[in-house]
Amino acid sequence: MPADLAVIGLGHAGLPLAQAASAAGLGVIGYDPDEHVVEAINAGSRVPCGALAAADVRRMLAGGFRATADTAALGRARAAVLCAPTPLGERGEPDLTALAEAARALAGQLRPHSTVVLESPVYPGTTEDFLRPLLEEGSGLRAGHGFHLAYAPARHPGTPKVIGGLTPACTEAAAVFYSRFTERIVRARGVREAEAVQLLETNHRHVNIALANEMAVFCHDIGVDVWDVIRCAETRPHGFQAFRPGPGVGGHTMPLDPGHPPYQGRVPGHPLRLVEYAREVNARMPRYVVQRAAALLNEHGKSLRGARVLLLGVTYKPDLPDQERSPAGEIGGRLLELGAQLSYHDPYAPQWRVLDRPVPRADSLWEAAADADLTVLLQHHRTYDMQGLAVKAQLMLDTRGATPVGAAARL
Repeated sequence: MPADLAVIGLGHAGLPLAQAASAAGLGVIGYDPDEHVVEAINAGSRVPCGALAAADVRRMLAGGFRATADTAALGRARAAVLCAPTPLGERGEPDLTALAEAARALAGQLRPHSTVVLESPVYPGTTEDFLRPLLEEGSGLRAGHGFHLAYAPARHPGTPKVIGGLTPACTEAAAVFYSRFTERIVRARGVREAEAVQLLETNHRHVNIALANEMAVFCHDIGVDVWDVIRCAETRPHGFQAFRPGPGVGGHTMPLDPGHPPYQGRVPGHPLRLVEYAREVNARMPRYVVQRAAALLNEHGKSLRGARVLLLGVTYKPDLPDQERSPAGEIGGRLLELGAQLSYHDPYAPQWRVLDRPVPRADSLWEAAADADLTVLLQHHRTYDMQGLAVKAQLMLDTRGATPVGAAARL
């Protein structure tokens, strides 16, 4: 039977997209080359990437959704959205290996007059210069004539969808498709403009978090409560959007600087210096958190070496099990290297490893907080009663501003 949509790449972006389309009544196929991921999703027992709760996946399965590692299933779809991961490589450029594999898998099954949309985070020009040749070569079809090709930045379902096509007809075809399960469509002038939207959104987040992190360090040094500063500043009705500091920046969409290889020399103008500096500022935060932890222990006559340290929340987002690039990993590693006795608690992470070794999970949160020399809040899950935990803990360092004023040391 034909399907309305094939989502290629069942990770943090692909699964929520498949869920939104399925909930709107579309027939959805989920493709992933990893058979273990496919088996876990079809079993409805767990979601390896942590993008959705298992209960959400079970509802999708009940509605007819199925995951597969068989490329032949892609030939049934009228539209395909590529959500392959594009992590940053060692030189700061997106690694397009998984995207290339996804494109080749789709190209061999691509139907004439179908619509193909890329949602993976990429640098402007990737859809046209990298993805298009792979699809055309593998399918024998021409983009803009034999099939429609567009780019749409990955966003949470329910938010406006930006779309830019290779041609105006490509934009309209993608807009018609997304309008079946998206309330508002925003048309970019072209595919590169749409790609640049994703670049701006990602870099905007990192630059502003870096400013908030620098303010947090500055305010601590002069004895000012940065959380109160932000609370007051965000009452300004225009010209200010509140970003909050934290132990570091995690997630899948990392800042991109076209001044770095392999883009250097291909882009007119200057490299994005603010983005480069923001990356440096945010990368320093895990080390700063460890320094604050050591200083807090010293103030109370204790050494970090040998201290029992409990970390609360090791995922990169609240109330989700996704650990992609979570700063908890670096913080935990530094604490272990400095001789701390590390344990953790996270309702969304039944297991956690640091430096390739398992970290003990606290079974009883309240007892663990009372027993630890220092409790550090890294992620504020809604299940945490921070006021009660602050009272129970011997010492607490709050990196999220979640505890009442004076109840704990705050970042």
